[in-house]
Amino acid sequence: MSEVQDTVFGIIAKEAGIDIATIKPNSTLKDLNIQSLDAVQIIFEIEDHYKITMPDRDPNFDTESVKGLIDAVEKLVAEKAAQTPAAS
Repeated sequence: MSEVQDTVFGIIAKEAGIDIATIKPNSTLKDLNIQSLDAVQIIFEIEDHYKITMPDRDPNFDTESVKGLIDAVEKLVAEKAAQTPAAS
């Protein structure tokens, strides 16, 4: 498991009040019985943790599935790192 996957799983489990062992990358938030308000809170927590902003209604980002969330976070974190100037 990647660090991002571990973190996303942990945030989902905490915010949805579910056992982390029930979360699989191919799960959808609906499969996990996560309601829309909880899904929004999960995204806010992910954004806060990584200091990123998830785009609203972007077809390039799948925020309905756990794998989609992980992929989006990894992409946004990589983009953020590429924009941050290296310390000299």
